Amino acid sequence: MGAGKTSVGRLLAKHFAKTFYDCDHEIERRTGVKIPVIFEIEGEAGFRAREAAVLRELTKLDNIVLATGGGAVLREDNRRALMDNGAVVYLRASLDDLWQRTRHDRNRPLLQTADPRTRLHELFAERDPLYREVASVVIDTGNQSLRSLATRLEQRLRESRASEHHQNI
Repeated sequence: MGAGKTSVGRLLAKHFAKTFYDCDHEIERRTGVKIPVIFEIEGEAGFRAREAAVLRELTKLDNIVLATGGGAVLREDNRRALMDNGAVVYLRASLDDLWQRTRHDRNRPLLQTADPRTRLHELFAERDPLYREVASVVIDTGNQSLRSLATRLEQRLRESRASEHHQNI
């Protein structure tokens, strides 16, 4: 949440001439409502079920870059679908950076609590090991421009692909 998945994903898709999809935006497009409304009506479990269905569908598409929602890795079937269908990038940001990027964003239903910073810390602690489990590439976002991050990521993906190709020979 707040690591830059959508922004970096769009840049990578453009650079690699692939179609970009954002799982959360696709859910909103299909339901006609924003994510916080889904959380309000159906709760997190209802949202996660919708997310899993859309993710299963999107991971079957070819020639795409997909940005998932921050909690997509919570379900084992989602993690498997991601790992089985392409390179998975974990854009890892520090808690301080995540806090700065999300603290005023009212479209983050999981942070609408009395202590959002503590909640962000809890989410990070829960999700970080899951992200690491599925990631082909882990890249720290830091305080760099989106273009610089996308360039570094492109290089890491090319290195990862070359290494996989070498191991498969």
